[in-house]
Amino acid sequence: MRLLLPAVIGLALAAPAAAQTADPARAPVQALSDGLIGIMKGGAKLGFAGRAQQIGTVVDRSFDLALMVRLAVGPAWVQASPADRAALMAAFRRLTVSEYANNFDKWAGEAIAVDANVETRGTDKLVKTTLTAPREAPVSIAYRLRQNGAEWRIIDVFFKNSISQLATRRADFEAIVRSGGVRALVAHVNALADKAAR
Repeated sequence: MRLLLPAVIGLALAAPAAAQTADPARAPVQALSDGLIGIMKGGAKLGFAGRAQQIGTVVDRSFDLALMVRLAVGPAWVQASPADRAALMAAFRRLTVSEYANNFDKWAGEAIAVDANVETRGTDKLVKTTLTAPREAPVSIAYRLRQNGAEWRIIDVFFKNSISQLATRRADFEAIVRSGGVRALVAHVNALADKAAR
């Protein structure tokens, strides 16, 4: 379909304005989505270690892992020693990276579309995405983001727009922290990361 010249000029003039008004909360979600497609395309050639290294840098830029750990652990975080907090942070990052490297290990035409419409939820924002693959039903994944300084960072992931990863982690962690404290949780999270890396 051909466009008339005035329409083309109008679109060209509108493009910079649209780019300027794009919600900044979309950027970390777009970066993560691009990173996941990237490691899928790398697949077996990258190997698990290569995929983990590649997506690890994206995870560090896109997520507020420190806040996610604090929210998942709850009150026990305040009572934990600095050494135990650091160990849990490292284990939680390792688990997050390992799960992505394991679950997104090959590419078969998948694509991830990031919705341009960003919802505001109090002081947080919600960015929705759709993962599509040939001959498979689309999968909806939403991300909750919170501003950290000048940047927006992911603090929760909702599978099929409803299952909160943060709530699932909190439920998993609660009994372990109650019975063995943060050190027991460090061992548990590292064990989950080991399992994902196999």
